[in-house]
Amino acid sequence: MALAGGVATFGPRQILAADRNENAHWAFLSDTHISVNPRNRYRGFYPYQNLKEVTGQLGSSLPDGLVVTGDLARLCGQSGDYQNLKKLLTPIAEKRPIHLATGNHDNRDNFLDTFRNTGSHEWLVGGKRIVTVKTSSVNLILLDSLLFVDLPWGRLGQGQRNWLKTYLNACDEVPTILCLHHPVKGRGALLDGDSLLKLIKPMPKIKAIVHGHSHEFAFRKIDDIHVISLPATGYNTQNREPVGWVDAHLTGSHGVFTLNAVDGNTRLNGHTEQLRWRT
Repeated sequence: MALAGGVATFGPRQILAADRNENAHWAFLSDTHISVNPRNRYRGFYPYQNLKEVTGQLGSSLPDGLVVTGDLARLCGQSGDYQNLKKLLTPIAEKRPIHLATGNHDNRDNFLDTFRNTGSHEWLVGGKRIVTVKTSSVNLILLDSLLFVDLPWGRLGQGQRNWLKTYLNACDEVPTILCLHHPVKGRGALLDGDSLLKLIKPMPKIKAIVHGHSHEFAFRKIDDIHVISLPATGYNTQNREPVGWVDAHLTGSHGVFTLNAVDGNTRLNGHTEQLRWRT
């Protein structure tokens, strides 16, 4: 188990050389909202049971790895929230790497108490930590957008953006996907979302952004960069939205994203989007 202050790697490390012809199979989750109380109920949903069902699905067809883009905890990041989260994720983490980012309902100190060790491929920048992951076909970069606990705003900060610019200029041209909690535009967006977009727009290696926070399953494009909004695993905030996770098959030329709805509006369960990367 390896940890970073705003992003953690939980489980075995799997560092692979990227091959654009390969198909990397990853699972993307967000907004698990796990409580110290496994029976916690909100809006008619039981987040603990939802994640338990999701991990059961993942266990029957293991992906190469798992990313959770924040709001791991129910409301303000109690220690017991993370202990329950760890308990639920351990069966998958014993076999595959799990990368966890913090959101605005997380508490870094309590997060660190549960996911304590530090590993390689992680950088500390201005109190925020970043993780880079090499899959068989693309690179993933997990950024830390947590600003205040239990307040909606998010920010990367100039230090993290400067690090990202330096890193992207120095690394190879392997297709890269950014993963973080807050969206870069729209409702609940990063306070410095425009600055992030200005940075990555002229870098064609950045193919997509995957985020949570919105509790919405949606696909958009900004400056020809695909933006994937993940459904919440814990509960929806609008009745029209599903609750679940996204199964992703990633290659050097495109990504295929499939919704797995376990609750909420399940009408789109199995819906698939194929996104061709910009060149």
